[in-house]
Amino acid sequence: MSKMLLDENLILKDVEATSAEEAIRLMAGNLFEKGIVKESYIEAIVEREKNFATGLPTKGYSVAIPHTDKEHVNEKAISVAILKEPVDFVIMGEESETTPVKLVFMLAMNESHSQLELLQRLMQIFQDDEVLHSLAHEESKTKIKDSLLQLLNFQLKGGE
Repeated sequence: MSKMLLDENLILKDVEATSAEEAIRLMAGNLFEKGIVKESYIEAIVEREKNFATGLPTKGYSVAIPHTDKEHVNEKAISVAILKEPVDFVIMGEESETTPVKLVFMLAMNESHSQLELLQRLMQIFQDDEVLHSLAHEESKTKIKDSLLQLLNFQLKGGE
């Protein structure tokens, strides 16, 4: 798997959002401002979330993993948002049942196979409620980045 960007500029803390769509738009807008995704990514990821929800209830904090098609992506990256207050995301595989999400992991992937590999690795992290709790309460973006780099344990490039 080729390198993927994960740096402090892609970690958003204490995000104030009143809906899943607002959180997604804020994160996607940040990725666009950094040149990581094309402008089309913003609407594409909002629409994909409406059709294929990504909310995941966990033992700890519920998470969401919004992502969309590779043609909207310039550079592989992962963005993380820690919401100040949880917002409801529709649960993956459901039509209307929701879960209150505290942590959002937005994927910008330009290869289908690497997206699947990353999703599998993230699912392992999501099963550990202690890890989710520590990510949700960590004050340092650098520590969040370093923890994720270690947990994902594959080629990511972190910036400062």
